[in-house]
Amino acid sequence: MFWYNDHDISGWGWFGMSLGMVVFWGLIITVFVLLFRALNRSPEHTGAPTPPSAPPASATPEQLLAERFARGEIDEDEYRRRLEVLRTGGPTLTKR
Repeated sequence: MFWYNDHDISGWGWFGMSLGMVVFWGLIITVFVLLFRALNRSPEHTGAPTPPSAPPASATPEQLLAERFARGEIDEDEYRRRLEVLRTGGPTLTKR
């Protein structure tokens, strides 16, 4: 026969074909697992960032000031000055 000249798949051909099949099924399984996890994710784990400036509703002004100081938004002098104003009742406003 003219077309049959012992052109079988060699050892490397079998290795490549086997590796390709493992990679193919690995990708298929990975896609299904990721799709399953995405569809069954609870609403609190959606990854939506919470705004950092949203303080808890029950935070006192002194707690908010302490948080700003801890984050480095204000320095120690400003913290102490504002804390004193909060504790003394604040500056008195006069009408002109």
